[in-house]
Amino acid sequence: MYWEQLGFKEPPFALTPNPAFLFLSTPHQEAFAHLLFAIENRVGFIELSGEVGTGKTTLVRTLLNHLEPDTYRTALIFNPTVSPLGLAREINTEFGISAEGGEIRDLHQALNTFLLEENRCGRTVVLVIDEAQNLSVEVMEQIRLISNLETESDKLIQIVLVGQPELRTLLSRSELRQLDQRITVRYHLKPMGFEDSCDYIRHRVKAAAGGQEPVNFAPGALKKIFRFSGGFPRLINGACDRSLLAAYTAGRREVSSSMATASLADFRREEKGSRRIVKAMAGAVALAAVAALIFLALPRQDAVEAKKPAPVAVVAPFSPELAQRELASVSLQENLPVAVNALLGCWKKPPVKPTTGQAVTLASLLRGSGLTATRITANLESLERLDAPALLHVAVPGGERVVALVGVDRDGLQLVPAVGGKARLSAGELGTLWKGSATVLWKDFHGLAGRPKAAEKADKVKRLQGLLKEAGSYAGPVDGKDGALTTAAVREFQAKEGMTVDGKLTPETLMRLYRQAGGFFPPGIVKDRR
Repeated sequence: MYWEQLGFKEPPFALTPNPAFLFLSTPHQEAFAHLLFAIENRVGFIELSGEVGTGKTTLVRTLLNHLEPDTYRTALIFNPTVSPLGLAREINTEFGISAEGGEIRDLHQALNTFLLEENRCGRTVVLVIDEAQNLSVEVMEQIRLISNLETESDKLIQIVLVGQPELRTLLSRSELRQLDQRITVRYHLKPMGFEDSCDYIRHRVKAAAGGQEPVNFAPGALKKIFRFSGGFPRLINGACDRSLLAAYTAGRREVSSSMATASLADFRREEKGSRRIVKAMAGAVALAAVAALIFLALPRQDAVEAKKPAPVAVVAPFSPELAQRELASVSLQENLPVAVNALLGCWKKPPVKPTTGQAVTLASLLRGSGLTATRITANLESLERLDAPALLHVAVPGGERVVALVGVDRDGLQLVPAVGGKARLSAGELGTLWKGSATVLWKDFHGLAGRPKAAEKADKVKRLQGLLKEAGSYAGPVDGKDGALTTAAVREFQAKEGMTVDGKLTPETLMRLYRQAGGFFPPGIVKDRR
């Protein structure tokens, strides 16, 4: 295949949903956070809608992969076009319980027994129904009846309805008003913006080439692909696949603007009259494309301003002493929530408000967030490699204060709160103030940190081996045996990541491993520096 000749290990722009290629754009991060929040808080009914090709199916598959089997029981029903009885049978089959019999009542009883037992064991049951816009009113009513299975204090099953915008129309029908009123959390997944689309393309190129970038897309090509796709991942994939073929045919390692133009013209001709996706999304794509054309055609503001006489600005040099005094003027009890809420915002978590009269600590602020805080000694380069929001501990007279590092780009380091009157500092300016102590927020998706209980050890080792295998560092059996093979694989992974090679499952090792193999990328801080 042409992509092998270009240096890829697998096709970078295949149309099939693949969680290994998941790129969490801004709208995807928000959708993921909404779903996770709703499931963790057992709200009952959740709705996720979006146009064809926005990445809904890939997103929910990845979500289910990240729900730990120790605490969740999950089932995914894709494209259901069945009767109420058929749906009841399919649900029971997916959960591994009795699906025999011709009476819905019997199937409900078996499901209720299963749900009560899972609840008694402290596990949450999650049912995802994809392509739900195709369901009949009768089947939707059946789903509402399933949601009635609850105790006095708990919803026994979390139901996620996923579908195209027509799902909203279906739920708005008067016959389904009882079901519609029960939906507590809703999110409509929008297409990606231009910056996210460019990052998405680069991400898939690197993911398919083992972290390398054997082919790049010229800025002009990226603009043309975005104009054509409107930010829809599925259309981006088709356009990029055709453009890579053009680069291969020309013997080039860069997709030029002219290659993209020719490829998109061919793509349009071949798809015209046969591609249902384009027909289904024509209105939305046209609007997004027009918006993109207007945006890209507008004169740059800095070009307009360049015609005006530039005012003379006097910028005072950064003073670390002044910055320290400024930070020290606010108590740690006031300083800590501001910085922590900036990081929670990066993770799309709701802000926290300290309880009046109680001491404010990092642990109390993060309680219920699902995030782990790990204090490390680092430099700016190592923080950029971790690419996760962090608290920087800054020494001040009489103690320390914290500053949230939420962004790194060509304009500097974005900090909250502002330091010395500046919301951004250069690396050199930060170096005069910060001496290397940081706390990184991360998520232990598989519960691998810490020493496991004897009964859990084999299961956790299996999860570790699976992650190491996905990262290309383990070729042995996924058997749960914590021996020399597993330790050697950890060491190999650490070496590939440029870390201290000790074979220990340190928090930093886990952070890197989840990023490389877990299918979920924490909110990054490093932005495009070009």
